[in-house]
Amino acid sequence: MQQILIISGLILILVGFLYPYLKKLPLGQLPGDIFIQSGNSSFAFPVVTCLVISIVLSLVFNFFK
Repeated sequence: MQQILIISGLILILVGFLYPYLKKLPLGQLPGDIFIQSGNSSFAFPVVTCLVISIVLSLVFNFFK
């Protein structure tokens, strides 16, 4: 359990350092993502982005299983 928390913390720190580069990736702007904007409000539901992230994480976790 302690190893999982330490590794999770290290991953969060790494993502924090890489955030300026990660936000340039087109995630959340893929074809099939829903984005509705009207007036002063907007709604975003990244359907395809969620599927891509889910598939990638499943492959990574199954590889290290």
